[in-house]
Amino acid sequence: MPGRNATATRTTAAAEGDVTVLLIGMRINHFWAVHHWLPVFLAMPRMLRELAKDPERGLLNHVLLTASPRTYYVVQYWESKEKLYKYAHSPDMFHHRAWAIINRKERKGRVRGHVGLWHEAYVVPEGSYESIYADMPVFGLAAAHGQVPLERRGKRARDRFAYRSDKAAGERAEKRVAAPGKAPDGV
Repeated sequence: MPGRNATATRTTAAAEGDVTVLLIGMRINHFWAVHHWLPVFLAMPRMLRELAKDPERGLLNHVLLTASPRTYYVVQYWESKEKLYKYAHSPDMFHHRAWAIINRKERKGRVRGHVGLWHEAYVVPEGSYESIYADMPVFGLAAAHGQVPLERRGKRARDRFAYRSDKAAGERAEKRVAAPGKAPDGV
């Protein structure tokens, strides 16, 4: 990564609680149909710039990736699925306008087959993710949530999977507290 120095150590992401990840991308099906795929290709950087200007929208970090000369995608780390949904549905944001254009073209039969679009969204509960970065600059989940020395979460993957933050422990305790007039779980 240009401009970033590798850390000569092993670290892990400082993420706590649930982690929201969006994989979103495109595939160029017909290279000759530049007028169809180029606007789609250029839309993602515009959305990322828009989100960078307003951190309150909830995008924590992103990584641009190429799977092949035809397929490009972005791994995005969000504060929450609620903030992701809110951005996706906000009429004042470019994403909403871009999808309106695509939907209009699709209804007219002018998009099919030229460019493929996809996304996958995941909400990963604490205890279901772990990470390790060896001699790497801050990257991925660690770039989104910060990084800590590996020893703080455990040298082995199973130890990092077993890590529970104080925040998550408090949430689990709240869930165990019964509502008035109700018996707690297991009674």
